[in-house]
Amino acid sequence: MYKSILLKSACLSVLAACSLIAVATVNASENLQNFDGKPSGIEQYAGKGKWLVVMLWASDCGVCNKEVHQYTAFHKKHSEKDAIILGVSLDGAEKKSDAEAFLSRHKVNFPSLIGEPEVVAGLYQDLTGAQWVGTPTFLVYTPKGELVGAQVGAVPPSTIETFIENESQAESN
Repeated sequence: MYKSILLKSACLSVLAACSLIAVATVNASENLQNFDGKPSGIEQYAGKGKWLVVMLWASDCGVCNKEVHQYTAFHKKHSEKDAIILGVSLDGAEKKSDAEAFLSRHKVNFPSLIGEPEVVAGLYQDLTGAQWVGTPTFLVYTPKGELVGAQVGAVPPSTIETFIENESQAESN
């Protein structure tokens, strides 16, 4: 059984693209690492009883640099209650120091992973069935680990909160 969800935003006109996706579960290692160099993946964060919002970012992404503070605030507000942010950098090994500088400069408080650009783009395509467009891109997982939303471009945290609230109410009905 599949269900499609589109994250809606008042700023859709400024987004590069948007995707409808079928529900999927995370079940494979994605060849990502944490910033200590240990293999990791989205599946280690999804399905842990909280909503998971995955932000795919790059240190040289202007929108990512401008907007990351909003997602840091979202993580601080929700991480003890109902949702967390997981960052996934596309900077790869060659630009790992740039990614680390991004995390430090913006005082990012949510966990982040790093992967090679082609690996992260391939992961997005595998998970959503949609063509990779660019950063930032968001994936939203239910507390059970089901992928229910994807959006390319900056998404206001209030839109994410509304989406989570609506999905939570729909599941409880």
